[in-house]
Amino acid sequence: MFQTTLKKPVQCSGVGLHSGKMVTMTMRPAEENSGINFYVTTPQGSQRLTPRPELVIATGLATTIGNGSASVSTVEHLLASIRGLGVDNLRIDAHGGELPIMDGSAAPFVLLIKSAGIRRQNALRRILRVKKKFTHSSGDKSISVEPYAGFLVKYTIDFAHPRIGVQKMSLELTPESFGEVARARTFGFLREVEALYARGLALGGSLDNSVVLDESDVVNPDGLRYPDEFVRHKILDFIGDMAMLDLPLQGRFTVSCSGHALNNQFLRLLNENRDIYLEEVSLGGAAALRKPASAPEGGKVRALPDSLAAGV
Repeated sequence: MFQTTLKKPVQCSGVGLHSGKMVTMTMRPAEENSGINFYVTTPQGSQRLTPRPELVIATGLATTIGNGSASVSTVEHLLASIRGLGVDNLRIDAHGGELPIMDGSAAPFVLLIKSAGIRRQNALRRILRVKKKFTHSSGDKSISVEPYAGFLVKYTIDFAHPRIGVQKMSLELTPESFGEVARARTFGFLREVEALYARGLALGGSLDNSVVLDESDVVNPDGLRYPDEFVRHKILDFIGDMAMLDLPLQGRFTVSCSGHALNNQFLRLLNENRDIYLEEVSLGGAAALRKPASAPEGGKVRALPDSLAAGV
């Protein structure tokens, strides 16, 4: 299996979820083995941000990556689209400090990528494959992964709301199956939205890009796209948050009631202990490209900093 990039550049503009202002994003083809890179416009010029678990600096409302002098927010839906459609190398120019929220789903990004076209490159695709079971939890929220030649996620949510309740879904991620979650929109509760507005946050959020619920029902006049749109969107977010590694990740994931914060905690710990849990493999051959150092079955997992462990 070979690496891919886009055939040509493609651009979009839209409202930013955080600022409420118009922001612009351009996706461009990139060289083999270069990976996914954001180029963020700052007063000092364009700065490169390569997604990594440790570069996630905020998980409220959406996922934000930054390095202290540059940041870009709401990256998870685009990253999910990139992974879902199997694009390996891409340059993303972001103007405005965040990506457009579009309609609150990944569907517009899927259309953009498909309109640009996907080009096969000459280098073999490389992935990070889980080689040993790993679990991380916080209260009633948990994520577990075990070895699997693919990306399979089994997700459960449980909200004390009459339109949500317990929802479950399993997805084997392929470019074809990604469509089952791509159109699922972000969602929130009216009481929380009003509180955010009062604090000058989520200024770009609206019924055009979010599913909003009051105490008993969905506020949006057009209702839901799917009866289980909520768990579908959680899977979409999870795919995007797992795309923060330098290579695509493969494993069988079991997720319960997680969100952006726990997703990042899990991925940080997995990545910090990758010699124990991950192996780098070329999909063109069975041999691992990098032999991880061996570790005993009870190999120690480094703890998260208190500032990260506190958020769920």
